[in-house]
Amino acid sequence: MMMDWLVALTVGLLGFWAVEFYDLDFVPAYKEVWWVLPISIASLFIVTNLSVGLYDIKLRDSHVGIFRRCLVSGAMTFTIFEIVVFNIFTSSEILPLLFAAYILLIVTLVFTIRYLANTFEMFGITKKRVVVIGAGERASIIEKRMRRESDRRGFSLIGFIPLDSDKEDELKRENIIKLESLDDLHEFVQENQIDEIVIAPDERRGSLPLESLFDCKMGGVVVKDILDFIEEETGQVAVNLIYPSWVIYSNGFQSRHYIRVAADYVFNVILAVFVFLLTWPILLITMALIYLEDGRKKGGTIFYKQTRVGMDGHLFEIIKFRSMRQDAEKDGAQWAQKTDDRVTKIGNALRKYRIDELPQLFNVFKGEMGFVGPRPERPEFVKELIKEIPYYNHRHNVKPGLTGWAQLNYPYGSSVNDSLEKLKFDLYYIKRRSILLDLLILVRTIEIILFGKGR
Repeated sequence: MMMDWLVALTVGLLGFWAVEFYDLDFVPAYKEVWWVLPISIASLFIVTNLSVGLYDIKLRDSHVGIFRRCLVSGAMTFTIFEIVVFNIFTSSEILPLLFAAYILLIVTLVFTIRYLANTFEMFGITKKRVVVIGAGERASIIEKRMRRESDRRGFSLIGFIPLDSDKEDELKRENIIKLESLDDLHEFVQENQIDEIVIAPDERRGSLPLESLFDCKMGGVVVKDILDFIEEETGQVAVNLIYPSWVIYSNGFQSRHYIRVAADYVFNVILAVFVFLLTWPILLITMALIYLEDGRKKGGTIFYKQTRVGMDGHLFEIIKFRSMRQDAEKDGAQWAQKTDDRVTKIGNALRKYRIDELPQLFNVFKGEMGFVGPRPERPEFVKELIKEIPYYNHRHNVKPGLTGWAQLNYPYGSSVNDSLEKLKFDLYYIKRRSILLDLLILVRTIEIILFGKGR
């Protein structure tokens, strides 16, 4: 992110310096504040990069796909400045063709640096070196959750040190480090320049080399529980590893302060008004299209109401544009599928680009939902999921949202297993909930809308 900002800023500063130095008249004179515009352009470019997913550490896309994202980001930056900024600050306007060339140069340089970095691993030297204490069932979660290279961009996993208390060894492709004695741990850490130790034994009591770990900690090595490691590296809470004392003593899960609740409601209402003013033409066009497809002849409704589970388990009626046939649930409640034959032709487009969710602005006004939070589920499914998945009911500790951390990080889901995976991301959000995280999710939701991803 910082590299992209510096590239964009350098291009701008050099360009505007050339304009000043050669006294060119096809760009406005900025006098003492000529540097403000390059900084503003570079900063907005970072935000648009974020919105198209370029800073997702687990982004798995081809070079063509990454270049496409860079181009979309550049186009968004160009459009925002041309339509908004240059109309407000008319004295700052740049010739459109010159500005387009300027943005295209930034996009090209940013993509080129990314291509070189990914191809030749230019920045691999910055990875922290990690060793895991434990090589059994609990430690194997790391291999299962982070088996791809893209999952390990932030660290180099040196290996796993087995313990006598480990259960059956489930590690298949990892380096197993066998020390003569666990008392040699401190020496091993020093010799191999280990930056972080992850504690992942199947049985903690009496199995850990506490004195060696103490020496490592005092020597500046980070010692971290496997739950915290997975949370930090994957953006999810490993539900199957949670134990009550970890929840009690860990930071986070603080969301009920009355000032925060009031501020959240005001923020969401203001944002809902802004989104409504921005999208009301889309709302009208969508209503007309649904009516013309099957509402006029078959008597289908435009809107669809459905009972969902909200904060603290309270039920409420969610409002959506109808994207399925009128008789979609004649056989009772069903999980929605990615390729669902009950979806209408118009409904496919509505669901792909999240337009069917726009009427939920009314739920936001009523205080039943926020813009960011776990997606609300149907009570029929919640009863089943609470029985099947530990800690599932805790996702109702906050208001449900139009978008959420799980929607950004997990593909379309329609089963108990998918709900478990999404719960891991929902608990991460609830634990780390903050205004900054909400803003990050809102910005990155643009990626879902633009590229038709997730649900």
